Amino acid sequence: MTATIEIRGVSKLFGLVRALDEIDLEFEAGITGLLGPNGSGKSTLLKLVTGQLRPDTGEVRVGGRDPFADPQAMTAIGLCPEHDKFYEELSAVEFITALVRLHGFGARESAERARAALVRVDLERVGGKRLREMSRGMRQRVKIAQAIAHDPSVVLLDEPLTGTDPVGRAGLIELVASLGTGGRTVVVSSHVLHEIEAMTSQVVLIRYGRLRARGNIRRLRALLTDRPYRIRVEIADARGLATRLLASAHVRAVSLVDANTLEITTTALDTACDELPRLAESMGLSITKMVSPDADLESLYGYLVS
Repeated sequence: MTATIEIRGVSKLFGLVRALDEIDLEFEAGITGLLGPNGSGKSTLLKLVTGQLRPDTGEVRVGGRDPFADPQAMTAIGLCPEHDKFYEELSAVEFITALVRLHGFGARESAERARAALVRVDLERVGGKRLREMSRGMRQRVKIAQAIAHDPSVVLLDEPLTGTDPVGRAGLIELVASLGTGGRTVVVSSHVLHEIEAMTSQVVLIRYGRLRARGNIRRLRALLTDRPYRIRVEIADARGLATRLLASAHVRAVSLVDANTLEITTTALDTACDELPRLAESMGLSITKMVSPDADLESLYGYLVS
């Protein structure tokens, strides 16, 4: 698959601070979560991709074009920035219409696209409301709407769910997931890891301005062979199951939490998840709950930044 965004040998310095250090990275069609602690270089990377900054070394290409030097590259990009910068006296539909017109669309089509984008973020009923009168959650939705109104092939979302309520957040997660279809390249930067995990299984992790990891969450976690998995199991006879598990080669340790709960340390998560139900069935028992606190994005992130 051809990469939509190509970043080759890119470094960016601010005085003596090296915000990005020899980054080589590609983003293809689909959704990718962009992760990293504060100050890791995520926002700098997004500003380079959107042409707001020029790299000190290396090159950035979006659809084969230089976003800093080629205005045509901007037509392919939709950006939801982290911070607000609105024309507060405008209504939501007026604001989005004005931005769509900057992409070369006529007045009527721009207004139609603005209204359609507001429908997608569930703001059609308040599209005529002045931006200065909108809540933080509404303003966040307007930012997302303006990023997608011109139907870009590249969508960059920097903390897109900030300030939204739980119900609205669920709807926006579904919207972002839908943006990843049809060949679009979507990059989502967020500190809320479970929300990223709800959108995609593909992540890129940057730390200290350098690429730390990229790929599928499960595959990246499996590569950390020095970090075995813990699995907590609830079952009627925890001690009996623990005794059976000690014979398994992949089991490092078994500990009893209480009479009905045990915790397993294993080097092979998939093998353990297949084996546990079979062992329980052979004992005439059923597992009431089985979870692994080490197999999600939050645990992977914690291991990689520690």
